[in-house]
Amino acid sequence: MSATSDNGDDLDLPAAEDAASTGAAADSSDLDERLQALPRLLRYAMLVKEGAFHIEERLVAEISELCPSLPQTAHWATALRADAGLALTALSTDAGLALAAELDKRAVSLDQPVLRSLSDCVRLLCLPLPCSAETFDDYRRVGKALVEAFRKACRDVDEELRCDLEGVTYGWAALPACRDLLSKHVGAVANATTLGPIMAEHRIAAAKATLRRQLKEEEERRKQQTAEISVANQQQEPSPNSTPDHGLVVARLSPEEMKNVKLKDILGPLKSVINAPLPLVEVPPLQEARNALLFEFPYAIDVIDFALADLVGRTTIRLRPLLIVGEPGGGKSRFARRIGEVLGLHVWRTDASRSDGAVFGGTDRRWYSAEPCHPFLAIAQGKTANVLVLLDELEKAATRSDHGRLWDCLLGFLEPETNSRYPDPALQTNLDLSQVSYIATANALDPLPSPIRDRFRIVTFPKPAANHLDALLPAVIADLAKERGLDQSWVPPLDGVEREAAAKHWPGGSVRRLRRIVEAVLRERDIRASRN
Repeated sequence: MSATSDNGDDLDLPAAEDAASTGAAADSSDLDERLQALPRLLRYAMLVKEGAFHIEERLVAEISELCPSLPQTAHWATALRADAGLALTALSTDAGLALAAELDKRAVSLDQPVLRSLSDCVRLLCLPLPCSAETFDDYRRVGKALVEAFRKACRDVDEELRCDLEGVTYGWAALPACRDLLSKHVGAVANATTLGPIMAEHRIAAAKATLRRQLKEEEERRKQQTAEISVANQQQEPSPNSTPDHGLVVARLSPEEMKNVKLKDILGPLKSVINAPLPLVEVPPLQEARNALLFEFPYAIDVIDFALADLVGRTTIRLRPLLIVGEPGGGKSRFARRIGEVLGLHVWRTDASRSDGAVFGGTDRRWYSAEPCHPFLAIAQGKTANVLVLLDELEKAATRSDHGRLWDCLLGFLEPETNSRYPDPALQTNLDLSQVSYIATANALDPLPSPIRDRFRIVTFPKPAANHLDALLPAVIADLAKERGLDQSWVPPLDGVEREAAAKHWPGGSVRRLRRIVEAVLRERDIRASRN
């Protein structure tokens, strides 16, 4: 069929049905099935990288479907046919850029954002190497669009495809610096697909070398461990009362008790920590721990110093019972958990509002649901003797005594005289829980009985003020990136406008509220990126 240009000339074009048919055929290929979830711009870039056929014809068909009988489409199609698959000519480049400009105008006048995406794809396919300033704005626009599309797409694709997309994206960005080294007979996108992998070649080689070294070290370590175990097995077993340096035997049972039928179900996952010396986590450099906590909680410096002061001069970690009191939303629970994680302790969290003394303190062996006390379960899970037990919202513990109050049960775990020989009702033996640390949180002190208050060191946890916003944002963004399964480098900091929006809606106070605000800002950022 033929189309008529603005000046009345007839242009000989392939039939629209043929172009659409060609695009449909390509859409059905295995290659396109792999790429169909990608943003359009990246999809066309990858089709070029994979050497697909009829790429421009497919784009012509997409444009013709949304903007039928567009003269600029006809001009570009004719110029492409004149190129006949050879090097780009000035004619096809000029026709393509004219079509891209027209699509941009229509995107605004018709309120169709998809046309902007199509215009970027036209530029991608028609731009030559950036050898002059005339096309620099078009070239830069495609580069920005590629980066935004890559950031969005890299969350949902496999590692192999992510590497290919990264190569195309940053290969395009590097073209101006390398144009004298590349072929001038093919377009910018074809050169970008060649340049990108070259840029990463040495990084890939270094990663492979690192992996080989790590595998070799792991193999040597495994051989050494096997040899040590073999030697240990040949030696006489240590006496039941012996313990290694910085280690502790928490539970001891006789061989007869280990074979007890009633204990069979209870002991299943616990055998490895019974009659076995368990390591004690050593105190890390306290300045490093302090700095890590200050990065996330800059407004709680006094609480950080109060908590860590317990470890000064100690070799292994044990914190005296600590009760953190503060208004809801200030980050008490997260702070308590992060203390344990920063110190390298295994953290066991108990929701006090859903727990009672019978559950936390262990249930008797005669019950079908018998299980040891929670601190020992935490030790079994962490495989260390000095775990951290986090008691969240302690003031909300049940006050009924049907199954024993949690507050009353805790007294035996918090006293040095009793926690070193705690009589576990399920195992029916004394447990040495003297190295377990306890941190509790509460919104208020009033409901707590005085015996509990007497056994905890009590500290008030502050809420951040508005001037802490800039200090809090990096930690909040890092936390949200971790939840999304992303490296923090792929979630840029808030720009000026985004930061002002967050400051406007967060006058200080609840960190939980700040987190929701930042989530909303990042969600709006993703929506804007998808429109482009």
